Amino acid sequence: MDTLPLVWFALIGLLWAGYLVLEGFDFGVGALLPVLGAGEDAADTEKRRRVMLTTIGPHWDGNEVWLITAGGATFAAFPEWYATMFSAFYLPLLVLLVALIVRNMGFEYRHKRDDVTWRRRWDAAIVGGSVAAPLLVGVALTDIVRGLPRSTC
Repeated sequence: MDTLPLVWFALIGLLWAGYLVLEGFDFGVGALLPVLGAGEDAADTEKRRRVMLTTIGPHWDGNEVWLITAGGATFAAFPEWYATMFSAFYLPLLVLLVALIVRNMGFEYRHKRDDVTWRRRWDAAIVGGSVAAPLLVGVALTDIVRGLPRSTC
């Protein structure tokens, strides 16, 4: 048995595990923003949500590097696996990409204006992206574990 594919498989598994563990905390904070961020009044709610988002602020962007590296390593080491996986999950991965982009926009733009409606909309974007992204990753990983049909066309 060749050792190089085994090493690549272990490395890709480590990259995916690193992404899921590190980004899982950020997804949890984003998904629980309306629950844990609820305060006595509007000022208290804003303070709580700002504290929650500040805890993940320095790290959320770096965690996305794990995802990009895992995708790149999959493409480099197992191009047929990459092609099968990405063609089978084209629509879920597109929705995942949109969810991650909208979520990241929420992190970036939430504090740009001092307006309650503005912050509420970006909070909704953060919550929506933080719920949709792990759901779609879970769907994809579940289907991968179950097995994907391999097309030879």
